[in-house]
Amino acid sequence: MGGKYPKISIVSPSFNQGRFIGETIKSVLEQNYPCFEHIIIDGGSTDNTLEVLKKYPHLIWISEPDDGQSDAINKGFRMASGDIIGWLNTDDYYLPNTFFTVANELTDVNLDAVYANSRYIDKYGNVTSEQITQNSIKWMSLFICFIPSETFFFKREIIKNGIFVDKNFNISMDKEFFAHIYFSGYKIKKVNTFFAHFRWHENNKSLDTKEVKSIRLKEGLETFNRYSSFKFRNNRYGYSLYKLMTFYCQVFRSISRELHTGLF
Repeated sequence: MGGKYPKISIVSPSFNQGRFIGETIKSVLEQNYPCFEHIIIDGGSTDNTLEVLKKYPHLIWISEPDDGQSDAINKGFRMASGDIIGWLNTDDYYLPNTFFTVANELTDVNLDAVYANSRYIDKYGNVTSEQITQNSIKWMSLFICFIPSETFFFKREIIKNGIFVDKNFNISMDKEFFAHIYFSGYKIKKVNTFFAHFRWHENNKSLDTKEVKSIRLKEGLETFNRYSSFKFRNNRYGYSLYKLMTFYCQVFRSISRELHTGLF
């Protein structure tokens, strides 16, 4: 990365988030960071999204049909020209000074990506809870998505080396993406601060319906089998074993939090 301030590219997949997208855009602008670009890949919104986008001449954006969120994210990653890339959904937003902190951390040549804590907010912007995530643990990425995607920033080399979001994943594409980075030998660090707010509302893909839980389990097992030297069979016994290991991983995580063992 050259220059005093490395260029930061923010990629935002968008579809019918017109009521929130303005706040997302402003949170990038209000970083007051001297060298950035904000790329919005819209999937053909039918609400007021395009009206909002047209108000901001600094944006790089397209609006066209796509193959879903993962496809949109990858389009944006390919368009990004920054030294550092971030992924921010259009119902979430960054907190002040995040970009300067990220740029300072990623001057370390031995570090490839960073993430931080996040806060949950409701559709009105009220903080409902804090997401205090754990320190960076490679093996745990196979079971739990402990990296909040809205806080994740990574060096461009990861994309140049062909690591993208798997567009065949619909729910756990973030976990697979992070595991892919970990198991490709890249170094990821947690920064012990807050980078962003994640918004819960009625249209979240992450809502724990029965269907979402089933997809998450299937995609979790596939991720595990891709990157683990030990494989589970793709049958009900394999799913049961993976589910059990994930449960014990969550228990371990909770106990570690209570005992302050240094994982958090």
